[in-house]
Amino acid sequence: MENFEYCNPVRIVFGAGSIARIADLIDRDHKVMVTYGGGSIKRNGVYDQVAEALTSHTWVEFGGIEPNPHYETCMKAVEKARAEGVDVLLAVGGGSVIDGTKFIAAALRYTHGDPWEILQTRGAHVNDAVPLGTVLTLPATGSEMNMAAVISREQTQEKLAFLRPAVFPRFSILDPRVTYTLPRKYIRNGLVDAFVHVMEQYATVDSKAPLQDRQAEAIAKTLVTEAQAILAEPPDYDARATFMWCTTQALNGWINCGVVQDWSTHMIGHELTAFFGVDHAESLAVVLPGVWTHQFAKKRAKLAQLARRIWHQTQGDEDTQARAAMERTEAFFHAVGMPTRLSDYGIDRDGIQRVVQRFAERDTRLGEHQDIGPAEIEKILTSRL
Repeated sequence: MENFEYCNPVRIVFGAGSIARIADLIDRDHKVMVTYGGGSIKRNGVYDQVAEALTSHTWVEFGGIEPNPHYETCMKAVEKARAEGVDVLLAVGGGSVIDGTKFIAAALRYTHGDPWEILQTRGAHVNDAVPLGTVLTLPATGSEMNMAAVISREQTQEKLAFLRPAVFPRFSILDPRVTYTLPRKYIRNGLVDAFVHVMEQYATVDSKAPLQDRQAEAIAKTLVTEAQAILAEPPDYDARATFMWCTTQALNGWINCGVVQDWSTHMIGHELTAFFGVDHAESLAVVLPGVWTHQFAKKRAKLAQLARRIWHQTQGDEDTQARAAMERTEAFFHAVGMPTRLSDYGIDRDGIQRVVQRFAERDTRLGEHQDIGPAEIEKILTSRL
């Protein structure tokens, strides 16, 4: 097991009716700015619940944070928060709104120059941020219980991440009932997103961390076995509660303690989103099988373990089991309605070259072995046409 240091200060408030707890979680003498996305929270009743909880507070709002939040939009929110003298931020939405709000929180107290440097340096100089809380409405990214955020810059078609303890939410409210009005596509995306989060931390090398392996397998197996119940209509409260808690645990740091991680699928997927607007989870479902195929020899042992423990594939040698894991994983994506080919999104070889060029310009090396460069990325993506 690798050395590690772990701290997660996020207070989770879980369950039906928990949005009302905002009233007690934010000091009444603190001015609040509520951030949200396209306005669905005003149609599904969540906005009204938040407003009711903030009756005794002074608050303002900032809407319009996009899926894959834009730097340009977030900077408008920074301007408004400064003008209003905001003390606390409350993100009401999914991972994009929460990520955008984390950036806003950091940018408000950033003193090292252009806030875009927060993304360019992965948050190297972010040591302080405006306090924030979250009301999760779309389970997927785990942003409600981690210190990471991913922001896109429309002007340059870039999508970059930063990770800093200063942007851990002070609290996150998880009410499974808010998922009842989500379109099926969003539930599908959340299932795939969480599954791939687990795999980026699991399907690497043997770190001699059997507890973390079992924890990761528990999340992945739960997502697989409960997927159809989670997708079912009318929604089932217990299934949606399981879904929400799985997506949070998939990326709150518990399963990556002491293990070697990959994240090449995410880094390649980010560029597909930046250039072509593919949903984050959609990009992951395309890229993961390609990464596994390209890195098969190095990932074989863990993939075989995945096959035995998740897919109950006990027949054949390690090679056979590992290939079964890849096949069954892609079949799982298809079973929840997720396409897995670049051609499904109209991306051709010219599009692949745009992505490869971006990595060549950055001289990037990806993967747990740092052996995936531009040439390897081209092979991975070409295999997914």
